[in-house]
Amino acid sequence: MIRDLDPFPFMSLSNPMPTSAAGLDTSSFHGLLRLGHWGVIRAQGEDAAAFVHAQLTNDFVLLGLQEARLAGYCNPKGRLLASFIGFKRAADDIWLICSRDVLAATLKRLSMFVLRSKVRLTDASETIALWGAAGAVIPSELGSAPWSLWHDDDGAAWIRLPSAEGIARALLCRPADAPAPSAPALAADLWAWLEVRSAVAMVTQPLVEHFVPQMLNYESIGGVNFKKGCYPGQEVVARSQFRGTLKRRAFLVHSDTEPQPGQDVFHASDEEQPCGTVVQAAPHPSGGYDAIVCMQITASDGQRLSLGSAHGPALELLPLPYELLADI
Repeated sequence: MIRDLDPFPFMSLSNPMPTSAAGLDTSSFHGLLRLGHWGVIRAQGEDAAAFVHAQLTNDFVLLGLQEARLAGYCNPKGRLLASFIGFKRAADDIWLICSRDVLAATLKRLSMFVLRSKVRLTDASETIALWGAAGAVIPSELGSAPWSLWHDDDGAAWIRLPSAEGIARALLCRPADAPAPSAPALAADLWAWLEVRSAVAMVTQPLVEHFVPQMLNYESIGGVNFKKGCYPGQEVVARSQFRGTLKRRAFLVHSDTEPQPGQDVFHASDEEQPCGTVVQAAPHPSGGYDAIVCMQITASDGQRLSLGSAHGPALELLPLPYELLADI
């Protein structure tokens, strides 16, 4: 597909915006962190791949055993109810990793559509431990491309995540009763910051039913397959892409004041109506806060952005770490 950055002048390579990571020494950012706020829905049975394929925004029928996929789960209006990092443990065993605060409601809703499909859905969060990995602790055997998958000799699954600020990231999935991995501990704030700087937002409870996938840039980071056929909300998602009706995107910003998920963002041109919403935020290692915000594309014109109100703390717009897929 054609990629086009022209509608997003802040990303021009000839006139880059300063980044709040400038001058930060990231060479020592490596280690493991247990991700207790993430959980796993497990789909097992001969129809597991077909069932998951029919519910999510990405292709799980053709998913190989050496790759994972980002995918969204939408309501009929195309709004995201949850998002997953999913992979096949075997042809009839799919693991769907998501935020734990949306897992129960999502599992209940998915279960309503099983009907006669030969698939069993369970919450496997207590039996599978999820770890965030950064830097040198990631095994060299894991492919370098985002969403690569590798199983080690102990049966643990490693998933390559998009990097952030040049720092490699991965997910480690292993039995919860296995001994804790031997590796340096990674600070929770640092992992949260790397998540934000990757500009890959996962749906949490405050975000449920707020965004179509493209508003979080999912089509640009491998989270939407426009050729896979029907799924809940598919017509709305496709129409947003192919008719050029998308008016909001996810952007990165920096602030001296802590942003809160769900908080409004304002543009200098309108003191009454917000232009966007904070999606995810984390403290920057050297001060201030970075955040993913979903806002109107026209608000990226270089005029003042503020947090909470038209006269609130200023937000500095930062470059995204990836190109945005152009509307078709």
